[in-house]
Amino acid sequence: MASLTLPSLCWALLFLFVVLFAEGEAQNTVTAEPGQDVVLPCQIPTGKIIQGLKWSRADLEEYVLFFRDERLDPDGQHPSFKNRVDLQDRKMNNGNVSLVLKNVTTADDGSYNCNIFNKETRSWESINTVSLTVPGQTGPSVGLIAGLSGAAVVLVAAVVGFVCYRKHEQQKRDFN
Repeated sequence: MASLTLPSLCWALLFLFVVLFAEGEAQNTVTAEPGQDVVLPCQIPTGKIIQGLKWSRADLEEYVLFFRDERLDPDGQHPSFKNRVDLQDRKMNNGNVSLVLKNVTTADDGSYNCNIFNKETRSWESINTVSLTVPGQTGPSVGLIAGLSGAAVVLVAAVVGFVCYRKHEQQKRDFN
């Protein structure tokens, strides 16, 4: 049974910090200011045959956008998205089914899900989730907070790595 040494514990902690930081950065997040138009990205994997496309938001019962039979279907669409959403490419060239949201407001802040109805499996499949952040007029921006949080994680990881290195070097000197 392998024993857990201080250097291996330190490297494990450093690795954990780096993985957590990298995972946080990899999330699909889009930030927009009120009044801007924004694109929420979604790419259909090659080979998928779709009959329908639906963009939804977790906190709403109605959908944001529904596309079938080569056109938008407004029935059942949430009222706040009427005449404000479209597909970036209605022909879905190269699998691009990204959503264009016009004149963004703080009420649009939330998590959006891109779903396709797969013709082969005859079922809905979630393709992508995008978090839209629309900061309000007051307080620091979410981008600034996220940037500072990421910098803090890197700083903590660097300090932990340095302390571990110093401890390891001290143990080597004590051993010799």
